[in-house]
Amino acid sequence: MNWTTIRLALRELRANKLRTFLTCLGMIIGVGSVIALVTIGAGVTAQITSTLESLGNNLIFAFPGGPDAGGRGDDTPFDRQDVDALRNGVPGIIDISPSAQTSAEVTFGGYKADTQIEGGEASIFRIGLWDFAEGRGFTTAEEGRSVCVVGKTVRDKLFAGGPAIGQRIRIGRVSCEVIGVLKPKGTSFITGDQDDRVMMPIRAFQRRIQGSAAIFNIQISAATREDVPRVMEGVRAALRQSRGVGMDTGDNFSVRDLQGFVQEAQNIFGFITLFVAAVAFISLIVGGIGIMNIMLVSVTERTREIGIRLAIGAQERDVLMQFLTEAAILAMLGGLIGIVFGLGIAILGVSAMGAPFLPSIGVIIGATLFSAAFGLTFGFFPARRAAKMNPIDALRYE
Repeated sequence: MNWTTIRLALRELRANKLRTFLTCLGMIIGVGSVIALVTIGAGVTAQITSTLESLGNNLIFAFPGGPDAGGRGDDTPFDRQDVDALRNGVPGIIDISPSAQTSAEVTFGGYKADTQIEGGEASIFRIGLWDFAEGRGFTTAEEGRSVCVVGKTVRDKLFAGGPAIGQRIRIGRVSCEVIGVLKPKGTSFITGDQDDRVMMPIRAFQRRIQGSAAIFNIQISAATREDVPRVMEGVRAALRQSRGVGMDTGDNFSVRDLQGFVQEAQNIFGFITLFVAAVAFISLIVGGIGIMNIMLVSVTERTREIGIRLAIGAQERDVLMQFLTEAAILAMLGGLIGIVFGLGIAILGVSAMGAPFLPSIGVIIGATLFSAAFGLTFGFFPARRAAKMNPIDALRYE
């Protein structure tokens, strides 16, 4: 391929601008779709990882019931004995807190908000990596008192910019003194609004809000990430003993670590992204077929031109290269416009989801090369047909 061949190809494509654009459209949509979907997928996956990791440090959850309940359907809540068994019998735990949640209407003056109410021990703030924008968290000595800590969303709804610390809010029929406001963690489509919550001591929550001593999950923080598997095994053994699970009976609880949730979410969304990108890749094939069809039309229209070139001494390879060059330029032009189109769609998509924009240079280069390869592949048959024409028959063509 030389500059003269490229110049001739560009001249021919400029002569039919609308047809050139419509021919490129399949490649534009194909390349743009692949880049947009992969980029959005990378951003959402990063957001999932960041959001879940912000929930806690080397975090382990224990829940009543689970897939190993042996068919008994036993989802009996935890109790204080279970929590004490873990606290005193499992090495490697640096923090532990029983937890229970419910939804309720919270009111202050003429303002109200429907939010999540969570009861926990004082350690729940360390486990969940919560910091305070105002005030403080409750202490162990306050576990039976009606004090509470609110998230930023609740603060904004109830106090409208006014002071929150020291005010008394009502959770249903229960009055509660606000002693702290959490620093915001933000919103994601995975966890929702993490700041739309009220947290209070678990004993006060159980007695005044829940009406029972049931514990519906236990949050545990291991000393290091390397300790997590060993601590999980210790938690499982301690809970089996505390809950009186027999040796031949399946667990009536579940133990999960945060990294497991992260990996599971990444795998699911990665598979979805790959599947959708594969579907979008089909449009590249459609675009390649479009290039082949238009190149066949072009060969037919330019039969006399091809005959003249062959008659005055052009070689078959010269004609072949000219039409292959036109096909490659069509495909690469579509690919380049598709890159801009795809990145634009990706920016809009991740902005709407609040996810980071993480374009992949490898995907962009790969999409460009694929588009060129598709152009050459689907353009070869029309180019070969032009190169194999009989000059005499071509000159007679009307």
